[in-house]
Amino acid sequence: MAAGIQLPDNNETIDLQQQVARLQALLEASRQVHSTIREEEVLESVLRIVVRELEMAGAAFPGTGLAYGDSVDLVAADRAAVANGNPSTAAYMLPTFPLEDRDGRRMAELVVAPPEGRDLTIYEADFLEGLALQAAVALENARNHKRNIEFARVQQDLDAAREIQRSLLPHKLPDTPGYSLAFRSLTCYEVGGDYVDIVTLPDGSLLIAVADVAGKGMASAIMATSFRSAFRAVAASGLDLDEIATRMNQHHWQEGEEARRRYVTAIFLRLYQEKGELEIVNCGHNPGFAIHPDGSTCQFEAAGTPLGLIPGMRYSIERCPFPRGSRLLFYTDGLTEAVRGDEEFGPERLLNQFSKCFACDADGILDAIWTAIEEFSEGGPQGDDMTALVLCRGLETVA
Repeated sequence: MAAGIQLPDNNETIDLQQQVARLQALLEASRQVHSTIREEEVLESVLRIVVRELEMAGAAFPGTGLAYGDSVDLVAADRAAVANGNPSTAAYMLPTFPLEDRDGRRMAELVVAPPEGRDLTIYEADFLEGLALQAAVALENARNHKRNIEFARVQQDLDAAREIQRSLLPHKLPDTPGYSLAFRSLTCYEVGGDYVDIVTLPDGSLLIAVADVAGKGMASAIMATSFRSAFRAVAASGLDLDEIATRMNQHHWQEGEEARRRYVTAIFLRLYQEKGELEIVNCGHNPGFAIHPDGSTCQFEAAGTPLGLIPGMRYSIERCPFPRGSRLLFYTDGLTEAVRGDEEFGPERLLNQFSKCFACDADGILDAIWTAIEEFSEGGPQGDDMTALVLCRGLETVA
């Protein structure tokens, strides 16, 4: 007498030979469903196995448009009746086998129409349960693969966007005899909303802008690029600094509702190199600092609202001498908002660190500031875009 498993509910027996055959069939079915990494092909292979090899009348995955066999219309009608809350009107209460992911979430369900409306045998039901388990693993792997492909494409686009944004920063600083000028800009993500630009005007003066678009990431980066184009166009017009700020405000406001939500804080500077004089307009930005050789400090507060926030805003110019031995710092709030626990680096620490830098070397001052921030944050993650610009005027040399 062959060994077997007796199931008392319907008195059917699966002997050892049948179990071996079932396992072999399941292994082959598993090989077929795992042979592709495309979601639709996984489901189609399951339907072919059910109808061709298990000889069911039909099978379907409701909601996907995928069905197979001569009785797929019965599958559709049955599932529609159940979905509409009228299971009693279904032609058959067709067997259903869920495909669940590792966390138990249902990804799809396999509906099977047995031949001539009969019930499934124990062998068929057991086989279909095993097939559903294998199909669920293959389906989840296919979906993960698809997500990985999409993520790789997005990452590739972000990498390209980062390189484009970096290419829009000044590559070569203008020749400024007697001055030292440097900037540094690090985004929080692949791209960011900080902006810095330096333009040499026809009269030899320098026009400098440091700006920060509200928010972070791709949307802010797009607005920063738009801001750059507008700034470059206005800078070439030869307007006074306050009028440049007024024009930029109106331009950004007219860009529409989304641009207004991505308003821009900005600080503009015009340096007259020969005279050693500064003109500054602060449009809702962090204060700029200037330290003179006698140790006195000048702080450039906001002269108006951020650009694009209120239409028709007018801005005023603040003028300041910039004698030899002076140094100036513009920055975005990513520097002062660097954190250690619940404590921020803050503008006071930044000004104190800047005040301790006596050398008139802009790159050296930026190195010292970044080192101080990194030591304060103890290697914590960067929480915002960080941009700073330093301008120094060297001491007069005696022959």
